[in-house]
Amino acid sequence: QVQLVESGGGLVQPGGSLRLSCAASGSFFSIYVMGWYRQAPGKQRELVARITSGGITTNVDSVKGRFTISRDNAERTLYLQMDSLKPEDTAVYYCNARPPVGMGGMDYWGKGTLVTVSS
Repeated sequence: QVQLVESGGGLVQPGGSLRLSCAASGSFFSIYVMGWYRQAPGKQRELVARITSGGITTNVDSVKGRFTISRDNAERTLYLQMDSLKPEDTAVYYCNARPPVGMGGMDYWGKGTLVTVSS
């Protein structure tokens, strides 16, 4: 059974920083593509950043230069360092695990952690 548990969300002022963590169970972590998604009130869930097993990262334009995704395969933990936060970053942030291309299988999701950016 694969489980993903996010932590690190909270209330922060504009311009502030937060670091999200996603702790994963199971031996799959090191080979899966890991990602952070977010869903703001009334909006669809969207990709924020993704990192391959080899450490290649992809960030959406709205967070480039502000957010950094990283992973620790030994600790089975995914991170999202969020700097220069803006009110529009307010959302529930979800951790995602996706099998590599050609492997087959399903995506896994955490339950999310709420990030609120407000003064």
